[in-house]
Amino acid sequence: MATLATHSQPVVWGSATDQDGNSSANPRPEEPRSSSGDFPAVYTRDHEIGDEDNGSSNPLLQDSQSLKAPTTPDTPNTESAPAYSEALGGVFPMDEALIEALPAGSTFVSVEHFGTSAWTITGKVTARDADDESEQYYFVKIAYGETGRVMLGGDPSGTDKYHAQSPETYFYLSEFVDMDVTTPPDPAEFTSRLALMHKLSKSPTGKFGFHVRTCDGDRAHVVDWQESWAEFYRNLFLGVCELDLKRNGPWPEYERAINQIAWKVIPRLLEPLQGNGRKLKPCIIHGDLWEGNMGINMETGDSLLFDAGSYFAHNEMELGHWRCEFSSVFRAEVYTRQYLRHYPAAEPAEEFDDRIRLYSLKGAINYSAGHVDSDLRKTAYNNMCYLCEKYAPIDGIAPYNPLIDLLSRGHASFRTWQTDSFEDFKPEIAHIY
Repeated sequence: MATLATHSQPVVWGSATDQDGNSSANPRPEEPRSSSGDFPAVYTRDHEIGDEDNGSSNPLLQDSQSLKAPTTPDTPNTESAPAYSEALGGVFPMDEALIEALPAGSTFVSVEHFGTSAWTITGKVTARDADDESEQYYFVKIAYGETGRVMLGGDPSGTDKYHAQSPETYFYLSEFVDMDVTTPPDPAEFTSRLALMHKLSKSPTGKFGFHVRTCDGDRAHVVDWQESWAEFYRNLFLGVCELDLKRNGPWPEYERAINQIAWKVIPRLLEPLQGNGRKLKPCIIHGDLWEGNMGINMETGDSLLFDAGSYFAHNEMELGHWRCEFSSVFRAEVYTRQYLRHYPAAEPAEEFDDRIRLYSLKGAINYSAGHVDSDLRKTAYNNMCYLCEKYAPIDGIAPYNPLIDLLSRGHASFRTWQTDSFEDFKPEIAHIY
């Protein structure tokens, strides 16, 4: 059975002991990458834990003024944890709280940098089991300040706080799992399990939303409970749009399109899902599902999803990410086609493609908010122009351009991915140790 936790904890397909082993191994294309994976330093128990290790005297480690959009949750600062890591000169930021979080009777041996991450510092902890003296391995990631609290706070069971007060540091600790992150999953098997997860989930309130804030990257979701899916998605959409405008600056035509999408297109496309007596099930979704957030357990062969930014949503929302440029594998039509075999499109089914285009706006604009000057902002604007032209025409925005639409037959690369063979879509990512 598939089980799902929140942003910090992985979605687990397989045994109950599978945990987030190397969630930082897959940087999103164009995503800033830490050089921490190249650090040779290994922190051992003999290394004294002191102020020099937690970086309290380094000005780079002080919390900066965080952004705050008027109608969204507090948003984290633009300084990423890898910058802090580099300021420490290769020493993994250590604290007694991490040792205390190990299973009872375990003896801490060492911690070293492992993988890369745009928003956290990631490492591999080695400990010695009390019973048989065998070595056990754990995955850890840490983040600072309000950014870290929000990003890692989605799973209180695996998250704790360093004793050191400056900088305020949060960490997430789990069992370490060695994963293959370069092999694309079989479309039929993968989508059947994804659909099953969606079907078996049950919202504790019967509404759309989540009980704690979750994140996509360092950007917090707006997840207040709503009975109306259209209202929930509008709030989520406007939240990422406001943050994008904060970080990337004004663009009058873009803002005009955002307003039209929020108040005209969203009601037109999403309200019918719950109209005329139709029921729409709130399903748990991963929330940031692209090939960089999945792997295959090297020991069991089970598929694993990790780095979730979950909330209860319309299940088709999960597929919106697959329409974005950063999703080079799942963008293949075969994944969507196979998914629909297991979980058919909601009615009105003839508007499925346009709903997925609408849902892709959240992923693209969220990416833009995390990566200043990204081309995905232009992609999102073009998709908004398409939806406005079709459902709510308005003056003052550009005409839709099919030549820059990845799913348009007018796009030059259309034939390169519109195929049933997933062998053509090896992700351009490397498992970094």
